[in-house]
Amino acid sequence: MSVQTTDPTPVPVPPPSVVVVTAQASLFRRWLHSPSAVAGAVVVGVVVAAAVVSLFWTPYPPLAVHPSDALRGASAAHLLGTDQYGRDVLSRVMSGARISLYAGVVSVLVAAVVGVPAGLVAAQRGGVAQQAVLRLADILYGFPALLAAITLSAALGASTTTAMLAIGIAYIPVFTRVTRSNALVVLGSEYVLAARSYGRRPFAILRRHVLPNIAPTIVIQMTLLFSLAILAEAGLGYLGLGTPPPAASWGNMLQEAQNYLGQDPVLSIWPGAAIFLTVLGFSLLGEGLNDMLDPRVRR
Repeated sequence: MSVQTTDPTPVPVPPPSVVVVTAQASLFRRWLHSPSAVAGAVVVGVVVAAAVVSLFWTPYPPLAVHPSDALRGASAAHLLGTDQYGRDVLSRVMSGARISLYAGVVSVLVAAVVGVPAGLVAAQRGGVAQQAVLRLADILYGFPALLAAITLSAALGASTTTAMLAIGIAYIPVFTRVTRSNALVVLGSEYVLAARSYGRRPFAILRRHVLPNIAPTIVIQMTLLFSLAILAEAGLGYLGLGTPPPAASWGNMLQEAQNYLGQDPVLSIWPGAAIFLTVLGFSLLGEGLNDMLDPRVRR
């Protein structure tokens, strides 16, 4: 007597496109349930929109001087008033958003492009290479950004790019240490050990296994350091080591407004509020991304 067997009913497997859409929908739901991510995205979106619009339009030319309109309060003609030279404050705040975002992009890219590969090499090689990278990172970490900005300004002249190079160099150790610590965790996992046993090369392991797993952490770190770079650029501009006047930098606007606190105290509020909101927006966005992408936080 023979027993007939039937194959079990196959379980349908969704196509890759459906899996991608489902993952995107899950990520979007996590974003909606993170107040920090929503608030940060809104604030950053407003700042980015102001910077983009300022490329094509501002209520008045940011550098246009009208001495007869100096230190006028808010009105229908000038929504945020004018400064000591009669320049429209709203136009200058919008133009300053462009400079601040440029400063953040340059400094974070400089730090990430150098720091991330250095951290990967330290984690992969170990030994002498790791100690050399860490000691260089310690030297850079002990070199303040302000001192680096003064040195580069003396050598190359004060400019936005010079200040951002100094800030980017100061942030290289942060990316190096974050990348190395996270890469060591991934390199010690079982699937990486299996890849090594199959003869996969170290560079291929870093590219296919390590980088995709530590990318969320690097993105979060870039977002948080973006806010610090904007704050540092404003501080250097206030000290005269950043964007030179008459460019509409928020730090320059604060430095110029301090001489007129008795006549028009509101003049210093607008650039200060712009710096505060932008730094707060990127900080909240970084916290929200951490809530969304870090599985330990989600659990």
